[in-house]
Amino acid sequence: MSKQHRAELALAGVTFLWGTTFVVVKSALEDVSTILFLTLRFLVAGLVLLLVYRRKLQRAGLLPGIGAGALLFISYVFQTKGLELTSASKSAFLTGLSIPMVPLASSLVYRNRPRIAEVAGIVVATFGMALMTLPPGRFAMDRGDILSFFCAVTFALHIVVVSHYSPVVGFETVAVTQVITAAALGLLTFGWVEPVRLSANAGVATAVLVTGLLATAVAFTVMAWAQNYTSATRSALIFSLEPVVAWTTSWLMLGEVLPVRGRVGAAVILLGILLVEMRRGGVETNVT
Repeated sequence: MSKQHRAELALAGVTFLWGTTFVVVKSALEDVSTILFLTLRFLVAGLVLLLVYRRKLQRAGLLPGIGAGALLFISYVFQTKGLELTSASKSAFLTGLSIPMVPLASSLVYRNRPRIAEVAGIVVATFGMALMTLPPGRFAMDRGDILSFFCAVTFALHIVVVSHYSPVVGFETVAVTQVITAAALGLLTFGWVEPVRLSANAGVATAVLVTGLLATAVAFTVMAWAQNYTSATRSALIFSLEPVVAWTTSWLMLGEVLPVRGRVGAAVILLGILLVEMRRGGVETNVT
């Protein structure tokens, strides 16, 4: 198995982690304010990563890591605040627009031109996401939708930055610095962005540990490593699986039933990914 295959399987594992923790986070947010939860999550992850990789940090990677961390934190804030003001379905679709934005941002910033098959796969997957998340009828934009759209922009830029700098300065430095930066920004803002709310219990503690250790420390380290061996465009396409995984988890754990339109959308997302994988033409990296 090539390094690109292993990297993309690892990214699929990251997507699985993010999708399966959706139910855990949703339950925990009943007892803790959103920005405080994110801050605790990033603090746990940052401390663990610093302990593991403290001897592998490179000074040249600190600035890119800080930039990636700022984009990461801002995207989470846009997503969570947007979700408060719009429906979950519209939020899921609008934040998912980061997928088609990645090849555009990569082309504009780093002159990395995606392959035709990759663009086709992204178009198909985006259409599938629309089917899966948007209800039929008129689509109108409000304040929450705009914030969700900004989340898509910042997360797309985050993917591009990590993909560009991880091969250059080392994935360890990028992984550690971005998470610590996000934690620091959380500590600076959680007290005034929203009313602080915390009911300390086992559910909140479990959610912080699971998301901090697995969905953040492990996930963003694997993401930084994997993007040494595959393109930002392919990474974004793999991340389009997240709503499929989230729905599957909700169905297994909560008994939520997806309508036929949503199931068709999930199948179309898978088709978009298969379209790219079937047209694979050798190893591709983002080193520039």
